[in-house]
Amino acid sequence: MSTEFETVIGLEVHVQLGTKTKIFCSCPNVCGNPPNTNICPTCLGLPGALPVLNAHALELATIGSLALGGTIAKKMKFDRKNYFYADLPKGYQISQFDLPLSTGGGIQLSVSSDRFINLTRVHLEEDAGKLLHTAESLDESEYTRIDLNRAGTPLIEIVSEPDFRTAAEAYEYLTILKQTMRYCEVSDCNMEEGSLRCDANISIRPQGETELGTKVEIKNLNSFKAVQSAIEFEIRRQIAATEAGKAEDEIVQETRLWDADREVTRGMRSKEGSHDYRYFPDPDLVVFTVTDEFVEEQRLKLPEIASSISDRYTKEFGIPERDAEILTASKALARYFDEAIRSYSANPKGVANWIITELLREVDNNDPYSTKISPNQFGKLVSLVDDSAINGKQGKEVFAEMVTSGRDPEEIIEEKGMKQISDAGEIESICQQVIDENPGPVEQYKGGKTGTIGFLVGQVMKKSQGAANPKIVNETLSKLLK
Repeated sequence: MSTEFETVIGLEVHVQLGTKTKIFCSCPNVCGNPPNTNICPTCLGLPGALPVLNAHALELATIGSLALGGTIAKKMKFDRKNYFYADLPKGYQISQFDLPLSTGGGIQLSVSSDRFINLTRVHLEEDAGKLLHTAESLDESEYTRIDLNRAGTPLIEIVSEPDFRTAAEAYEYLTILKQTMRYCEVSDCNMEEGSLRCDANISIRPQGETELGTKVEIKNLNSFKAVQSAIEFEIRRQIAATEAGKAEDEIVQETRLWDADREVTRGMRSKEGSHDYRYFPDPDLVVFTVTDEFVEEQRLKLPEIASSISDRYTKEFGIPERDAEILTASKALARYFDEAIRSYSANPKGVANWIITELLREVDNNDPYSTKISPNQFGKLVSLVDDSAINGKQGKEVFAEMVTSGRDPEEIIEEKGMKQISDAGEIESICQQVIDENPGPVEQYKGGKTGTIGFLVGQVMKKSQGAANPKIVNETLSKLLK
C-alpha cells in the first residue's frame, strides 16, 4: 500500500449480553426459536406497552465496561434514536446518547507492543429485528421476511477512538475483546448467532496531517477475517480514488457493505450524522443513578483475565509466552490447566506440552471439558510418563483410550500390561543376558563402535516385551559394558 497516506480506523462493536430475558421486557433472550415467537407488546412497540430496564443487563454491561478499564457514570439515561427501517417496529431504537454507561478505558494490543487502543465509550441499547431474504443477496431476493425475535435483545456498543492504523491491529483488538467478554461471562460472543457484530469506520489522510479524512462506515462484517479483508480493500479503494483525483471517484461519507463473495465493499446509503437521528430522552425511562456500592459489587465479580494469567504462567512456571497464550485462549482451557497442575504440580511445563500437543486435537472450541478426560486424570497420565511407569509412546496410546472411554490411566495401563519394569536389579539381569548372548556387538562396542549399543538396547526391550524402562536400560548397559 502507498506510504504517502496514513490510515485512520475506528471500530464500533456490538456485544449481545448473556441475560435470560430481553433488555426492557421478559421475553426470552435466546437464538434459534421459530421466527416471531419471542415477542410481546413491548418488543413490538405497541401502544400502552412500557419498557422496564433489565437489572442483570446493567450488571453485565458494568462488568464488561470495568474489564475494559472504563469509568462507570454516576448518572445515565436512555434516549430514542429515531430512524425508519423494516426491522425496527417502534420506529426508534432505545439507546444511550449523551449520558452513556461508561467512558474511557481501552485494550493493550500485545505484551510486546506499545500500541494501546483507547475507548470512547460503552453504552447500553436494544437490538433491532432481523431481515430474512429469500436469496443470499438482497439484490437477488424475491421478497424479504422479518423476524422480530431479536428485537429488544440487550447490547453494549463498544466504541473505540480512531486509533487503529492497520487492519491487522483491528483483528488483534477484536480477538482480545472477544476473549475478555468471554472470560467475564458477559457474552458468548458467537458471531454466527449475531452475539458479536462489528462496524468499521475508515478514512485516509496524507502522512503528517492531523485532520481526519472523509469517513466511510463498513457494515455486514460477520467474522474477524471479514473485518480485516474489508478494511484492507477499503484502504486500497480510498487511496486509488484519491490518487485518481476524478470527481466520479470522490470519497463521500457513506455506509458501505462488505461483499464477501466478490471481496469488495459496495455503497449502501449516505452516512447519517447524530443530528439525523433526532435523539431525545426516552420519556418512559427515567434518568437514574448508579451507586458506588453497585459498581464495586460488579468489580468484585471480575475474573483474572487472559493477559494476566498468561503472564503468571510465564513467570511462575517458565512456560514460553506463545504456549501461555494458547493455554489462555479460553477461560475453560486455563481452568483445566490449573486443575491439572493441582493434580500433578511437579512438572507444569510437561502438563502444558501434553495439553497443547495432544488434548487440543480432541476438543471443541478450546473447551477441554468437552472430552471425557478430567483434569485430575490428565495430570495422572503426565505423572506416569514422567515417573517412567510408561514411556511416551505408551502414554499416547493410553491417552487415546482415555479419550474414548474416560477411564483412569492406571486402569488402562494395568489392562494392557503396559507397566514398565523399573527395578534396577531385574533390568541388570536382562541386560547381562543380552551381553552374554551377543558377543559380536559387544566387542564392536568395546572396539569404539559405540553406536552398537542401540542394537543391544533393542534386544533388551525385545526380551522384556517392551516393558523395560529405556532410560534405565541405557544406563545399565553402559555401566556393564565398561
